[in-house]
Amino acid sequence: MSKGIQFSYNTLVYTGEEMEQGIRRIAGFGYDAAEFVGEPDHMNPHNIRHLLEKYKLEASSICAIYTPERDLVSSRLEIRNQAIQYVKQCVDFAKTIGAKGISVTPTANMKIHAEADRDTELKWAVQGIKEAGLYAGEHGIRLTVEPWNRYETYLINRLEQSLELVNEINLPNVGCMGDTYHMNIEEIDIAEAFRKAGDKLYYVHFADSNRAAPGSGHIDFRPIAQALVDIGYEGYISMELLPPFADPFSGVRCEEFYDLYTKQSIDNLRALFASIS
Repeated sequence: MSKGIQFSYNTLVYTGEEMEQGIRRIAGFGYDAAEFVGEPDHMNPHNIRHLLEKYKLEASSICAIYTPERDLVSSRLEIRNQAIQYVKQCVDFAKTIGAKGISVTPTANMKIHAEADRDTELKWAVQGIKEAGLYAGEHGIRLTVEPWNRYETYLINRLEQSLELVNEINLPNVGCMGDTYHMNIEEIDIAEAFRKAGDKLYYVHFADSNRAAPGSGHIDFRPIAQALVDIGYEGYISMELLPPFADPFSGVRCEEFYDLYTKQSIDNLRALFASIS
């Protein structure tokens, strides 16, 4: 296994339980870190920091939640400004708990219709992410631009589009992020997309084709893992697994996503990376 790769699990799916239970579970199965939902107003960052120290776990990233009120390419200036302020709030949250990065997608989740022409929206995206990125950089936090599939956004769907946006923003702490669930829908070759991102790849989400634990669907993770090793990726691979519902963020509790998938994911990936030279 590449020495620089570490494993994390996104606590987003742990619905209806105390934070300590999820952190204890993640640490108990041997993960290096946990990922946390980007809702600073509803979280206790000092408690999270205490629990991470208690269970000797790192915070990998903040999984930011983009809503119609947090839309970096809204046609309404006040909404764009709210989105920038939200990312800055996530930066403060990340700094307190020791997280290294924050995910960024320019549009609200499930927004599939543009409000302006593409060039204008991309200009708004660059402006907003750059402003938030400068603030994040002052605090040693990275922003990672994540493509979503066509059913969740229309603007940034593939890693090459993320890379174009990142290059336009041109800040050292703003890079790309890839999620194998979305990439399974949008990329011709997931491994090759990671290779092309190269040293601009700052964060990775793993989930199988059905958004369950790796090994539960039809994605072949071996060439993907090989690509990450070959490009010298040194960062987190975080499990972002979500229930099989039209609204996966509905908060419905699915028992397999707790102990079963948490253990299955780390066991499968440690074995996979150990088998790659």
